[in-house]
Amino acid sequence: MTAFTPSTIAALIIAASFAAGLNVYATVLTLGLLAHTRWVMLPPGLEILGDWVVIAVSGTLFVVEFVADKIPGLDMIWNALHTFIRVPVAGLLAYRASSHLSPEMQLLATVAGAAIAMVAHSSKTAVRAVITPSPEPVSNIALSAGEDGIAIGLTWLVTQHPWTAASVAIGLTVTALLMTRWVVRALRRTWARLQTS
Repeated sequence: MTAFTPSTIAALIIAASFAAGLNVYATVLTLGLLAHTRWVMLPPGLEILGDWVVIAVSGTLFVVEFVADKIPGLDMIWNALHTFIRVPVAGLLAYRASSHLSPEMQLLATVAGAAIAMVAHSSKTAVRAVITPSPEPVSNIALSAGEDGIAIGLTWLVTQHPWTAASVAIGLTVTALLMTRWVVRALRRTWARLQTS
């Protein structure tokens, strides 16, 4: 069984926050299943994720998101609404995972977790706004499946190789921030096309 040490909890917060920004239900479900099957020992504040109720609820919501996120138009509404779910839940996961720290450091971990999730969620939503108007459904479905795969893969990876997963999450976060200018331009072009049609 893999157990998180105080030094690897920071890696868990970084990677799980990014994954939650993409798909919070997949992140919670993966952590819950790994904890329940004793594949990993989560930090004391997160042991509740291994409870069958949490696993069942997150699994059900993951299935709903899996479908909703692949329907053009509905995916934009779904992602907009989930700004108020993904970011706070990522912050809550970071808060619970850092319960062994001082109140000041726990607050810092919570803010960092929420900020990382916000970057992941915002970049996902912005890319969706560019891709969704495309008349063919394949790109939207492929993008959604890729996001689900990254969320699950990154969550699993952090339980086996914490700092590798954290490095990947940091790289993806920096990439998302650097791509902001390109995404804004693409959104403007898409918006202009929609207004002229």
